[in-house]
Amino acid sequence: MVIMGYKLPNMSSLLIWGLLWEIIGQTGLTFFVPPLSEVFVTLFKIIGTPAFVKALTETAQAFLAGVFFAIAIGIPVGIFMGRSRLLDELLLPWVNIFVSAPLTALVPVLMVLFGFGMKSIIITTTLFGIWIIILNTRAGVRQINRSLIEMSRSFGASQFDAFTKVYFWAALPEILGGVRIGVIRAVKGVIIGQLLISIVGFGALFELYASNFLMSHFWAVLIVLFALAFSISEFLGYLERRVSYYAANRS
Repeated sequence: MVIMGYKLPNMSSLLIWGLLWEIIGQTGLTFFVPPLSEVFVTLFKIIGTPAFVKALTETAQAFLAGVFFAIAIGIPVGIFMGRSRLLDELLLPWVNIFVSAPLTALVPVLMVLFGFGMKSIIITTTLFGIWIIILNTRAGVRQINRSLIEMSRSFGASQFDAFTKVYFWAALPEILGGVRIGVIRAVKGVIIGQLLISIVGFGALFELYASNFLMSHFWAVLIVLFALAFSISEFLGYLERRVSYYAANRS
């Protein structure tokens, strides 16, 4: 389905899974999976409550701050790694380690170093999102046609000009791809931080509803979280497709 030039994802699979969820919930096979209709009724009941609004605000603040630092640090580091062989050899092994490592294991260390407040949650969110941004940015820079860089130098471009007007824009498709994946990972990071470091935001709601076996409430909050992550991912994917023509200039 296409609306205003934007191709919407195929919703048929979601409808099938939603119908299957409703059938399983109505049969009462397990208390853990309530009917989807009940989940949506609960969602509309809690979505305007002060507790939900507070949780959404706290989660959004930590998430946006973490994503900001992941992007602000990850993109420049990735560009420098793509430009410098020495820096690439020094940092790439560590970046690969953190991409594949279970970052949840670092949470206790962050709690010791930075305490139990919002700072640790933001750092956790940043750590979950930054590494894939660095890798994708590095990959984009390494694919840039050398003639673009040589041309910028012949026109007297400074290092800063080359950084902002050549490397960044030529690698933009890969950068956006990394940001899209990094944002999804950051959603995981902020919830882990709010569950393990300080029970606030959506983490507090998950803890409250799970401990009291309010599964329709639990799934309602989870659906909101999934919907937000999916919407952000689709928007960034749309931007990635819109700027993909930059890649043609590198060949």
